[in-house]
Amino acid sequence: VFLAFYQFLKHRFARRQRILDNIINKKNEDLIALKEKSDKLLANVLPKNTADEIMEKGKATKAKYNFVTVLFSDIQGFTQIAEETNPEVLIDELDKFFFHFDTVVEKYRIEKIKTIGDAYMCAGGIPEKNRTNPVEVILAALEMQEYMKQLKESSTLQGMKYWDIRIGIHTGTVIAGVVGHKKLSYDIWGDTVNTASRMESSGEAGRINISGTTYEFVKDFFVCEYRGKMPVKYKGEID
Repeated sequence: VFLAFYQFLKHRFARRQRILDNIINKKNEDLIALKEKSDKLLANVLPKNTADEIMEKGKATKAKYNFVTVLFSDIQGFTQIAEETNPEVLIDELDKFFFHFDTVVEKYRIEKIKTIGDAYMCAGGIPEKNRTNPVEVILAALEMQEYMKQLKESSTLQGMKYWDIRIGIHTGTVIAGVVGHKKLSYDIWGDTVNTASRMESSGEAGRINISGTTYEFVKDFFVCEYRGKMPVKYKGEID
């Protein structure tokens, strides 16, 4: 009787142990899947090396890059468009543009920085340094421009209004890093960013406006038209 009771308890314990092991294994699998999901989400928000550094140390160091090409684009007359367009349609259209732009910049190894309203900002040469980023950024800008041109042509045939974009590009030095402790944001700062923004705001719809500095790096690869000089805050007039 004692032996039978012992065998019963042993069998019952083994059964419970198997159930417990299955529960633990399932929890571990769920945790691994959740970690992979969170890592992937973080990688979409931040550059991989920056994301890895934050995961390991809890913070990321800021870095200076001496050769970066910054691109700004925005939609011509967006304020008026926003007032006249259904909000859901407006957001859907912006999402469509930016989704395509994301695909283009990824193709040319360019880092998307952020979107602000209708503005799209990206930079070549960070976080992985290279010497070809001025050419790559302009190639990306040309693809963005062609995409918007095709959309405009198809909309015009249907009797619909469509949006034009302006693109501005400048090459120079930036500081890059993560700001804040919540809703982390990878960003860049410096005179180069301000100049690229000025190139965009002083450009023409459907055209790509580049600084004289960027021109010196790409003049052997693209046909460019000189537009004269324009004032830039803290820098005076530049080509």
